[in-house]
Amino acid sequence: MNHADMTAKMAAGKGFIAALDQSGGSTPKALKGYGIEEGAWSTDEEMFGLIHEMRSRIIRSDVFTGEKVIGAILFERTMDGTVDGVSVPAALIAKGIVPFIKIDKGLEDEVNGVQLMKPMPELDALLVRSKALGVYGTKERSVVNSANREGIAAVVKQQFEVGQQVLSHGMMPMIEPEVNINSETRAECDTILLDEILKELDALPEGQQVMLKLSLPVVPGTFDPLVAHPKVLRVVALSGGYARPEACVELAKNNGIIASFSRALLNDLRHGMTDAEFDASLGLAINDIYTGSTVKTAAVAA
Repeated sequence: MNHADMTAKMAAGKGFIAALDQSGGSTPKALKGYGIEEGAWSTDEEMFGLIHEMRSRIIRSDVFTGEKVIGAILFERTMDGTVDGVSVPAALIAKGIVPFIKIDKGLEDEVNGVQLMKPMPELDALLVRSKALGVYGTKERSVVNSANREGIAAVVKQQFEVGQQVLSHGMMPMIEPEVNINSETRAECDTILLDEILKELDALPEGQQVMLKLSLPVVPGTFDPLVAHPKVLRVVALSGGYARPEACVELAKNNGIIASFSRALLNDLRHGMTDAEFDASLGLAINDIYTGSTVKTAAVAA
């Protein structure tokens, strides 16, 4: 796949994006969920080696293909690694899966009900390296905890500023202002976020597009204007802590939005599974999430 092929797949491909981007702080939790306890490693290098082997096992799996998984988001160390002697981005591309890289370096402390992204002074160098490896786009996450318009506006402004930096390298930014699904003002957060994103989209130069990764809205269809916006290549949804069945039900209520799930995709995988058991469990998760992404109930419910 060349860049144009990847853009076409992101714009209209049937399927979803796998989030394989757990980073330093969340790696022990991810490994524990996989059945590997903290005592199994003594250094960070060993820990990252274990999580890389988990991701490699997923990528090698016969059920993990571009037929239903149209993209995958990678942690930087995963991007720099190999699967059976081939770079991870190249291994994904060979399976028809578009590679993305997580670029944010964590979150600032909460101010005005939101958590902005920490500074990324090495971003240009990372983008150059990522693009050289065949990576198509980026993903950058910040968090909205409460319905504070000033805070949400700041989050969206920062996201689009970083997005412009990504676009300047000829890559596709996936903008992720996550609304905390436990927020007491979640529905209002959704509404304010929609307003602020539309303002930034309207200010984008003609011909530029971004992708959006959003929490599933309280009111189905809230983000329809974003799905239809000419400057949005695709809207994807994070699971945000929902278990897979609930996440897929909520996803199916929103036309035009596909999944970009992490925990909801990986939760049932275990280190001790045989390859057949592993593939069966992963295949079931892929089918569930693919269905929620492509078979929608919103039109029927309306």
